[in-house]
Amino acid sequence: MYESGAFVADHVDPVAAEQVQPNGVDLTVEAVLEQVEAGRIGTDGKTIGARDPVEPDAGEDGDVFVLQPGGYVLQYAETISIPEAHVGFVYPRSSLMRNSCMLNSAVWDAGYTGKGEGLLEVHHEVELERGARVAQLVLADADHAATYDGSYQGERTPGE
Repeated sequence: MYESGAFVADHVDPVAAEQVQPNGVDLTVEAVLEQVEAGRIGTDGKTIGARDPVEPDAGEDGDVFVLQPGGYVLQYAETISIPEAHVGFVYPRSSLMRNSCMLNSAVWDAGYTGKGEGLLEVHHEVELERGARVAQLVLADADHAATYDGSYQGERTPGE
């Protein structure tokens, strides 16, 4: 069963009232990166390829990322803490899809804390303003034997 948006909001920081939805919390854009080097996923570990930040255009509406078709790593502004007995899923807001974009994510395990990332697929030029709501985090009840203790624990949070 999915939790209420109010419950999810207790596990997101910072969160504004307009981000809280009936069944989740909207996540916002902090940064956009473009992978410029090959990565590797093997049986003995992984290497994340080098990524360069996409520089926003400073306009009267704030920082705006002008993205051409291709794949980008989108970094969220909020720190997420997935509580015990739950699993997190991140879905794109429909506005992305209506603008020929898709956001892919992975399972967020119980015990994970950090500022996550998603794969943004752009199929037609689009402008994303820093701070725009682009995804929604939902939490579902889940049984588990242990909590997350992987290499992304605490990613992009103070002390990491």
